[in-house]
Amino acid sequence: MPKANYQLLLEREIEKNQAAEKRPRLLLHACCAPCSSYVLEYLSRYFAITLFYYNPNIAPESEYRFRVEEVVRLLRELPEAESVSFVQGKYDTERFFALAKGHETEEEGGERCFACYRLRLGETASYAKEHGFDYFTTTLSISPYKNAEKLNTIGGELAQEYGVPYLFSDFKKRDGYRRSIALSAQYSLYRQDYCGCVFSKQAAERKKDAAQKNGTFSDRENHRHDD
Repeated sequence: MPKANYQLLLEREIEKNQAAEKRPRLLLHACCAPCSSYVLEYLSRYFAITLFYYNPNIAPESEYRFRVEEVVRLLRELPEAESVSFVQGKYDTERFFALAKGHETEEEGGERCFACYRLRLGETASYAKEHGFDYFTTTLSISPYKNAEKLNTIGGELAQEYGVPYLFSDFKKRDGYRRSIALSAQYSLYRQDYCGCVFSKQAAERKKDAAQKNGTFSDRENHRHDD
């Protein structure tokens, strides 16, 4: 079975809402400032957005706090984010470590990551239902390191569970990821060199050490944005 075209599904949903008297309310889960940049620039034309920062996977806490500050700064400086509201979720790291138990040695992109997607999207869906949003979605699909098919599958399942439509999307399409890199440079946004959790940090450090030993390490290429 061919994969769904999530960008096309997004465009159709936007077109469907064009005739509405007011823009639908979207709860947008934010993984970090760089990923949020393009998504906010794009979606703010079509939705009344509240940015929801819920990422209990991020470690250490100092890293978590700094990433929050970068998101808040982006909302102040990005013209398209002028009317965007911001909500910070609870930094309940114990929930992440509970789901990661038994998966600590897995490579990034496996079941531990999928469980992390579900944790963060589940909290987003719950908040969206409680506060009467028309849609929920996440910035995570902009990253080439994230599995957009899995994110959208989980989002669709949670939409059924919570009764709030999931805005299917793959924000890396239409050069979204490239645009986010350009915006990150324009606003001097911090682009981390690991996803966010302690396990991804350890993996990134091992990769960096190996590259330095082989003489192939490039600090310029050692930055990514997703968490």
